[in-house]
Formats: sequence, structure tokens, C-alpha cells
Amino acid sequence: MKAEFTAIIEAAPEGGYWAICPEIPGANGQGNTIEETKDSLRQAIELILEDRKADILRGLPDDAIRETVLVG
Repeated sequence: MKAEFTAIIEAAPEGGYWAICPEIPGANGQGNTIEETKDSLRQAIELILEDRKADILRGLPDDAIRETVLVG
């Protein structure tokens, strides 16, 4: 799945950077460089979305229809 999300990156008081993604509550990352921080945030977003998908699919009945929806 490809999508674009917003990364809000700030310098951390103790050094390095931290980041959040406003579109995905709970997604945050940190690193020594901006690129490391973005990669950390990317991984957090992927894990959260995978977990949410797995969680909802566990409860679906067998006759539920699964389709793909494109946004953009």
C-alpha cells in the first residue's frame, strides 16, 4: 500500500529529532538525523496500520465483502 502522510519533525532537547504523524494517532518516531527520524516514523505508521487491519479482519464474518478503495 502506498500513501502519503504528514511528518511533523522537531529537534529533541536531548539531541536528535522526534516526529509525529497527525493522520495516524500514536505514530511517532525518533532518530539522530532527519532521515533516521522519518524512517522510524515510517516504520511506526506501517506497524500501526498493519495491526489495525489485522484487528478488524479478525472480527469479520465469512460472507463479508472485501474490496479495494483508491483515495487520492
